[in-house]
Amino acid sequence: MIQGSIVALVTPMEASGAIDFKRLKTLVTFHIEQGTDALVAVGTTGESATLDEGEHCTVIKAVVDYVDGKIPVIAGTGANSTTEAINLTQKAKQAGADACLIVTPYYNKPTQEGLYLHHKAIAEAVDIPQILYNVPGRTVCDMLPETVGRLSHIPNIVGIKEATGDLSRVKKIRDLVDSDFAIYTGDDASSREFCLLGGHGSITVTGNVAPRLVHDMLMAAIAGDSETALAIDNKLTGLHEALFIQSNPIPVKWAMVEMGLMDKGIRLPLTWLTEECFDVVRAAMHQAEVIQ
Repeated sequence: MIQGSIVALVTPMEASGAIDFKRLKTLVTFHIEQGTDALVAVGTTGESATLDEGEHCTVIKAVVDYVDGKIPVIAGTGANSTTEAINLTQKAKQAGADACLIVTPYYNKPTQEGLYLHHKAIAEAVDIPQILYNVPGRTVCDMLPETVGRLSHIPNIVGIKEATGDLSRVKKIRDLVDSDFAIYTGDDASSREFCLLGGHGSITVTGNVAPRLVHDMLMAAIAGDSETALAIDNKLTGLHEALFIQSNPIPVKWAMVEMGLMDKGIRLPLTWLTEECFDVVRAAMHQAEVIQ
C-alpha cells in the first residue's frame, strides 16, 4: 500500500501552452529529492481536462520514465465515458504506471449503480491497481461509502481518494472495506485529521509547493503522532487555503513560478492568477518557509 504524500503533479507548460518536458523532469527530480512518496500524473491538478489524449498519455509515459522506479507513479485515467476511461487506463498500464486514479464520471450524473458498473467495467478490462476518486465539488457526483464498499471487493480496486472533506467518511468507508484497502484524502486542509483518524495519506496539491513538510506531517499523522503533525501543519495552514483562492491549479502554478520551478504557462479556460491574489499566496509561502 502506498502511504503518505502523493503529490497531484502540475503539468508545466510554456507561455504558449505547450507542455514543458524539461521542467517536468526537473519537477520529478525535485519531488524524489524532497521525499514525496508517490506522484499522480495528469490528474485534475495536471490539467487533464485540457490535454488531448495523445498529450495525456505522453505525459504519463514521461513521468514514469523520469521517475525510473524510484517512487510509484499513479496515472489519472478517469473520464465520463466508460469506454474512454478503459482506453486511457490501458494506455497507462502500457506506459508502465504503477496504478491508476479514476475519477467518478462528471457532468452526466450517474446513479450509484451506474458508478458501480462503470468502475467494475474498467477494473475487469484492465489488470492494474485502481484507485477510486470521489470529488463531488468538481463532478457533481458523490460516490457513497456503500458503493465504495461494493467496489472494494473487486480485486484490483485497491483504494479511494475521498475528496469531500467530510471526516466522518473515514470510519464509514473503513467499516465497509478490508484492512488492506487504502483510504486517501483529497482535501489538504483536513488531511492531518483525516490521517489521524486512520487514513493512509493525501493526494495533495499543497505537496507541489512544500513537499518535504507535507510528507513529514502526513507520516507523523499516520503514525498517530498528533503533536508533531500539528506543529508541522501549522506552517502549512496558509498554503492549504491560499492554493485554492482561485480554481486549482491556478494558484499552485503561480506559486511554483515564484519558486523558480517552472515557467508561466496554463491552458484556457483557466487563466493566470489575478494580481490581487499574489500577496495572499506569497504570504502563505513565507509561512511555510518555501520562499524567503
